[in-house]
Amino acid sequence: MKNLIKKILKEESLILESGIRDMNAIAKRYKKAKIYFHEDLDGVTTAIAMKKYLEGYGIKVVDAEQIQYGEKEFAIKKPDAKGDVMPVLVDFAHGKPMFEIHTDHHDTQAGVEADTATSFRSARSNVETISQVLSPRAIFNDDDIILISTVDSANFVEHKITPEMVMNFLFSFDKDQSLKRNKMLLGLVVNKLILAYKNYPGFLNRLVLESQPSILNILTNIRKFALEGGYISIEDMKKNQEDYIESRKDVDKVKVTGSIISQYGLGSMKKGSYDRYTPFRNNPNADFLVTALPVGMVQASCNPYKEGRALKGVNLGEIKDELLDRMSSELESLTITFGDIKRISEMKAEQGSVGFTIKDMIAIYGERPSFKIDGGEKLLEILSNISSSLYKRLSPKQRQLLERVTVSGLDVIKANSGGHKCITNISGINFLYRKKYLGDEDVNTNIPEELQPIANYAGSNDFVKDIKSKLLKYGSLSDKQRDAALRQISKENGITTTGDEQTDRTYVDLIKDIQQGFITLLQEKIDAESN
Repeated sequence: MKNLIKKILKEESLILESGIRDMNAIAKRYKKAKIYFHEDLDGVTTAIAMKKYLEGYGIKVVDAEQIQYGEKEFAIKKPDAKGDVMPVLVDFAHGKPMFEIHTDHHDTQAGVEADTATSFRSARSNVETISQVLSPRAIFNDDDIILISTVDSANFVEHKITPEMVMNFLFSFDKDQSLKRNKMLLGLVVNKLILAYKNYPGFLNRLVLESQPSILNILTNIRKFALEGGYISIEDMKKNQEDYIESRKDVDKVKVTGSIISQYGLGSMKKGSYDRYTPFRNNPNADFLVTALPVGMVQASCNPYKEGRALKGVNLGEIKDELLDRMSSELESLTITFGDIKRISEMKAEQGSVGFTIKDMIAIYGERPSFKIDGGEKLLEILSNISSSLYKRLSPKQRQLLERVTVSGLDVIKANSGGHKCITNISGINFLYRKKYLGDEDVNTNIPEELQPIANYAGSNDFVKDIKSKLLKYGSLSDKQRDAALRQISKENGITTTGDEQTDRTYVDLIKDIQQGFITLLQEKIDAESN
């Protein structure tokens, strides 16, 4: 069995030497490359640095594409490592079987094939590694590296950076500031504009392909592309941001208990409005933020603007591990199948997307204690053939075969989670407590389960029908729309909301329980530290 698993994971690999140090061998095989990169400042600059690095070996970067964790990472189109264009992945912690080069700086990586040429080095940013370690000569200058790393690691206190500086859209040279100070402000503005414009079609890809390894050059291109593309103006984004900051002062949306801020969801957002640290701008004395997201994640972070942002003795990464241990009885009792993970991972995938294959399943979960294959080598051979097709294109009989590869809920969450003292994520919760759809009737729905009562609404309430039409058109709703529609449906069906009724547990319930459990445990640590 182990030999077959190794064969499945390696059968498409072309470069047998490991490590990016073997670039001469890779350069003999490829003359063109496409770079896939995480959609933030570090991802963009790392992709630009990798482009320059590959050019030094005679490899021309002909395309670039942004990638994001979750459903989007399995919706990207399939790159073909057997063709003339080498697929390269940078600044991303989840590997894929098709990538020939993968470089990253996070603490852990998952899904990386043994024969992929890799460079994994824990650092403040991935561009730091490419520019100053792998490359024989510096690509980005030292000042640029410092500001990129500062943004990616949220190391704001050391450089006396305020929330207002982080959220600023406009850069102008200040004669009263030092050169280094101005460069830091420049980098913060570049980061803000990248996040604001990242969803405009082709924006980030063009930014990587046309920019030089210079923060100033990147800003020049951003302004040029925004003008040419008719993007939203800075003035409108500033207004959206002000409205968002004000809306997040609502105590029903963002709660503050002691030194801990908590929120479920991020509220309604227009372009330029959102900033992950908005709660700390509204509550500057708080020490921690615990956010639960309906996509299936709970994130906890320290206040990056505060001196001594990590309280001595309070380690968010360790709290994450302790919480999962406390919840292990429930999580270990849940059996999650390859079919569950493939179906949910491919919600946004279309024909030609990479999808979630048996290679991904084995690479991410194969070493977990609970991982099981009920069918041996014969089943693996079948799955290696059929799992390259999207779940919605498989027959009911084929989907049943996917149910025979399993892993526990605890191992699913552990494989998808990570973090350290000042920030940690508990992810993969959305794979748990999901309904089965093994037939044809429900496979094409992209509607999250918590919104199914709205999607299936057949009553006469015009308000709910209007919300339903928006849901079916766009596939999602704001928190306000969702809550209002569900309240109307509850009233119509005569359902009370006292909490006395027993309902089936959902992954949304688990998200909220994990968030509350984390807050409770965090408060215990704070109290112990105070005493």
